[in-house]
Amino acid sequence: MALPKYKTSRANTHSRRANWKTSATKTVTCPNCGAPSLPHVACPSCGSFRGRVYKDAIKSVFTK
Repeated sequence: MALPKYKTSRANTHSRRANWKTSATKTVTCPNCGAPSLPHVACPSCGSFRGRVYKDAIKSVFTK
C-alpha cells in the first residue's frame, strides 16, 4: 500500500473536499392526499403506500 511522502497541503485538501456536496432529498406527491413524501415510504400524513393504509396498524401497535 502506498504511503504519502509529504503532508498534503491545506489548499489541496480543501479543494478536494469542496466537490462533496449534498443535494436536496427527492419527494413525490402522495396519490391519496397530495402531501409530499419520500419515495418508497408510507405517506407521513395519511399513512398510505401503494393503495394500502398502514397508519391504523402503526397506531394499534403503539397504543398497547
